[in-house]
Amino acid sequence: MIYIVVPCYNEEAVLAETTRQLANVIQTLVCPARILYVDDGSRDGTWPLIERLGREYAEVRGVRLAHNVGHQQALWAGMEHVADEAEAIVSIDADLQDDVDVIGRMVKDYAEGADVVYGVRASRATDSVFKRWTAQAFYRFMTAMGSETVYNHADFRLLSQRALRALLAHHERNLFLRGMVPLLGFNVRKEYYDRKERQAGESKYPLSKMLSLAVDGVTSFSVKPLRLIMIMGLVFILIALGVILWALVEYVRGNTIQGWTSLLVSLWFVGGTILLALGVTGEYIGKIYKEVKHRPLYFIMDEVGK
Repeated sequence: MIYIVVPCYNEEAVLAETTRQLANVIQTLVCPARILYVDDGSRDGTWPLIERLGREYAEVRGVRLAHNVGHQQALWAGMEHVADEAEAIVSIDADLQDDVDVIGRMVKDYAEGADVVYGVRASRATDSVFKRWTAQAFYRFMTAMGSETVYNHADFRLLSQRALRALLAHHERNLFLRGMVPLLGFNVRKEYYDRKERQAGESKYPLSKMLSLAVDGVTSFSVKPLRLIMIMGLVFILIALGVILWALVEYVRGNTIQGWTSLLVSLWFVGGTILLALGVTGEYIGKIYKEVKHRPLYFIMDEVGK
């Protein structure tokens, strides 16, 4: 049994069409499959629609989370929910921007021995210039910070059961699946596709969430920012020693040292750098704080098609 796990948040406008297209794809697969919708605390009519779709389509299952916990946690909840039953899972967003026909190719790769199949965008021709630039900057930044991510891949992927169990063995609270999955290893393949326009509704990943995701990715998988702080501190110490040496030489030569302006600029610059360093360090401490409390990631409020 293959499960297609679909996180949903306020997707009432598109979910019926999503179900129709996914049901058509399931009919073409060589093995049985089901759809699992994970309602991430939607505020519109998403859950009543999932209940209705569960009655209309035998393939549809659904779980309703008690509170909005975020895309990554909702996807995690869906994967945990089907882990004991699924031979493999395919994760895909509900907005139909990812090509559902690629699922058939992913399942074929799985049948040939692949444990992880990434859905990778062939190009970003449909994106605006700003989104294209920020997305490219995001992946380059993540790579520079030491996070192992697949370029132009989001959360459209297939995981075999053993890859899924290996992923779920990570007991982390700060989830960044784009960085966690590449760490698993196993047999990997990629399927390239052209991303489509959103069918309805609005994007759930504005710039603010992309920045938040980048921070989560860096602080969860890299200590490079802390090393950069240390290097910056050493550079400031060397500069300070140079300034002290220069001041002593000028004092011995009897020259008056001018520079209230330069002194104030230096103080503001060093002070700002210290605050930045404290902020980065505090971000790491905050991550540790969240991890050690071991709070549950989610609670399931209701189910469809048990």
